[in-house]
Amino acid sequence: MPAVTADLLTLARLSVVPRSRVARRALRFVTAITTLEGEGFQVRRPFPGIDLKLVDPFILLDHLGAVEYAPGEAKGAPDHPHRGFETVTYIMDGAIQHRDSTGGGGMITDGATQWMTAGAGIVHSEMPPEYLVRQGGLFHGVQLWVNLPASLKWSPPRYQDIVPENVALVTNTDGSALVRIIAGELDGHRGPGSTQTPIAYAHATLHPEARLEVPWRADFNALVYVLAGSGTVGAQDAPIHEGQLALLGDGDYLRVVADLVPAGASPTMEVLLIGGQPIREPIAHYGPFVMNTREEIMQAMADYQSGRMGHIPPVHA
Repeated sequence: MPAVTADLLTLARLSVVPRSRVARRALRFVTAITTLEGEGFQVRRPFPGIDLKLVDPFILLDHLGAVEYAPGEAKGAPDHPHRGFETVTYIMDGAIQHRDSTGGGGMITDGATQWMTAGAGIVHSEMPPEYLVRQGGLFHGVQLWVNLPASLKWSPPRYQDIVPENVALVTNTDGSALVRIIAGELDGHRGPGSTQTPIAYAHATLHPEARLEVPWRADFNALVYVLAGSGTVGAQDAPIHEGQLALLGDGDYLRVVADLVPAGASPTMEVLLIGGQPIREPIAHYGPFVMNTREEIMQAMADYQSGRMGHIPPVHA
């Protein structure tokens, strides 16, 4: 899992959390279901097991891999539409080739993030590059869907390509964990992602027995998802392992501790730290559309079927 690595001894360190501060308690756990997407690639998805009101402004989290593809096995998601929210695609291993109806595109690979604001509507595809299909190889990534408030759902589509070199890197107080801040601010350290809805999004690597304590905004909810390994989370040090999501309650900071011997193949515990300011608006969600009313969903379907969201330009050899 290359993502972004660094010499931990050279990084800025998170503040020591005063003992008077309160750690957020893990309120509930969800084990991700396994399902198929696109052309038939497997994803792990924790959100069907939790009320979306509790994770507002987030709509979906797909964990892609980690999987070692044999030659000819890699699959993707051909042309499909989106409206009313943002997709945040973070690739730790391997690559995805993106194309869309605005003429945009690009390769997302090894620690890069593409932040796509679908807004009023877009058609795009996410496919493995030719070399990955031909040769096979390791693939591991996540896609997070972030809702937009009604006032922004009709904004023009836009992109942010976040290269690995621009991700903010910090370590914990003893240098045993690496935190990659993709968006938002943690303890005064700001990630490069510009968000329409206020959120924080980070990927942390914890070495065996590492203790990570991160100050967290009081008006944000807090989610911890384990990408690999195992450990504990929350004020009560509740056990958590790969493929599980923890929803945390109120408090001043998040606490995650890695096991001495992480479960699974990874030598480290890998976690996503996710939180945001709830939008608290009605949600009408159908497939690739996230709007406020059923009528808007019906309009989105009609607009897509009639071609009003555009088409991906053909590739000419």
